[in-house]
Amino acid sequence: MHVLVTRPEPDSLKLVGLLEQHGHEALAAPLSSFVSLGLEAEALEGITGLVATSRNALRALVGSDALAAARNRTVFAVGGATADEARRMGFSRVVKGPGTAADLGPLIASLVDPAEEMLLYLAGDRLAHDLAGELQELGVRVDSRVVYRMEHARALPLHAVTAIGAHEIDAVVLMSQQAAHTWTRLVAAHHLQEPVRDMLHLCLSDAVARRLAPLGGVEIEAAVRPTLEEMLALVDAAAAKLGE
Repeated sequence: MHVLVTRPEPDSLKLVGLLEQHGHEALAAPLSSFVSLGLEAEALEGITGLVATSRNALRALVGSDALAAARNRTVFAVGGATADEARRMGFSRVVKGPGTAADLGPLIASLVDPAEEMLLYLAGDRLAHDLAGELQELGVRVDSRVVYRMEHARALPLHAVTAIGAHEIDAVVLMSQQAAHTWTRLVAAHHLQEPVRDMLHLCLSDAVARRLAPLGGVEIEAAVRPTLEEMLALVDAAAAKLGE
């Protein structure tokens, strides 16, 4: 199956490689790019733990003067991929969450002592869920700092436009609500509404799928759980159906 991958780098190339290992042909067309805003070491004063709901939140610390001190704090990671990134970066105390920001809050509240601990939420410039606000409502002391932003693509790469227009793409993988929103915008900008109707839209969640409403009657499937493993399984299942 020919799959269009819309994740930002370096995740896009990683997913392309995984899809190729599964026997698919994949084409990278990132819909956003990562910009680190960094973090000063002073922001960690009085902080006992960090909260990260994406790998990008941790990557924003790379090259900052806060990283060495940050490694001494507990990291509450939203799911397995973010937890793995934390360990790769040298964090030794990592708590893996259940996979979504909405589920991470209650877990953190059950593990921290508000009288003794203060957390720092490493946030992006756009949030689908107000985790810091939820934690405060749960009695957890938490500060929030925007450490990265995502710059959204103004156009699709020419190779992607050509492949879509030639009906060479069977499916597109969309891993965030913002990616789905950007995809619908760029499909319209490039006048690709007709060819994308023949494409299967594979979404990380139902929330992502709902952002595709402007495209009309495209075929959509959403992962059972918002994990990379589930997305790979979704692609494999779609390829099996296509080959029937």
